[in-house]
Amino acid sequence: MSEYQYYEFQAVDRPLGSADRQALRDLSSRARITATSFANFYEWGDFKGDPDELMERWFDLHLYWANWGSRRLMIKLPARLVGRDRVDAFLGATDDVMLRVAGENIIISIARDELEFEYPDGEDSGWLAALAPLRADLLAGDLRLFYLLWLMAVETDAIEPEEPEPMPGIGPLTEALEAFAEFFGIGRDLIQAAAERSATTGPDGAAPEIARRLVAAMSDFEKTSLLMRVFNGEPNMSAELRATIRARLEPETTISLGPLRTAADLQARAEEIRLARKRAEAELAEAQRRSQAEAAEKARDIRVEVLRQRGENVWEEVEIEIGRRNPAGYDKAAALLSDLLALAEKQGSTEDFRLRLQSIRERHAGKGRFLERLVALG
Repeated sequence: MSEYQYYEFQAVDRPLGSADRQALRDLSSRARITATSFANFYEWGDFKGDPDELMERWFDLHLYWANWGSRRLMIKLPARLVGRDRVDAFLGATDDVMLRVAGENIIISIARDELEFEYPDGEDSGWLAALAPLRADLLAGDLRLFYLLWLMAVETDAIEPEEPEPMPGIGPLTEALEAFAEFFGIGRDLIQAAAERSATTGPDGAAPEIARRLVAAMSDFEKTSLLMRVFNGEPNMSAELRATIRARLEPETTISLGPLRTAADLQARAEEIRLARKRAEAELAEAQRRSQAEAAEKARDIRVEVLRQRGENVWEEVEIEIGRRNPAGYDKAAALLSDLLALAEKQGSTEDFRLRLQSIRERHAGKGRFLERLVALG
């Protein structure tokens, strides 16, 4: 297999200026570069740039995959909008994830190697487009991505069996979370086990009303400050306001959902799901086999009845097809003989059939390919 590497970067909060694009062009003459993205693939050689530096300087998202099983995703987030203590609590258990500070931002780097992967044809993998919503979800306070990272650690036995899950559940999954699980090869049965409980921690219907009340309770100074920052075009202001509301909202809406499941609980449940899925797949395969066998039997009954009505003409057709001395003729002759045997069994004349078949064998003993087909049909 030839070498294949794919690099893609995306700018979300700040578009690239002409000088930025020129600096990127100096790194690659073949890359597809726009005001918000950089993408290139390599079938030989390697990318001259440093993805970590590009993320610090220009981009908010980065995806990399190689056809030998390596893949990586980086997400840059404004540090002021991310609860570092909560993030550290999620990420402390896995070696597949690194978190570093870059100025006013933090960059989360997720990487796995030696994974089987169905690699797409062509230059654009489509993966970053599928995964990009994860960044907005994190800024909106949806931390289920970190739960999936915890499950990655569970799969590699980096988590102690009795360690509790980091949140009550992750269901129902978004399309972006499903894409992440697929991209990094997290077991679908373990994902399903985790998603059997909802990630919701409060009554959705009450949140907008409480949020409106909390906004109304803000001081004029707070409101003016927020509006001026919106006016000045600061990015992620909606996310920052939601984070502020969420921080004040959580004490009022958080409810108890019972004891958390342990890593061992989830693995045991995943095994139950796997066994149930295998049974369902086996039952479906058996049902399909029976259906196909019934359809084949009905089709043979129809063919046999047609042969019965044609009488001796069928034996003449067998001789004609054998006389063609080509694979198609031999196949047709053997298929007719197979149906003639079924007709003989139905009419109780198998001995007569075997005598006529033996005569055919003797007359065409030199046609080895034809005789091979008879053997194959039994």
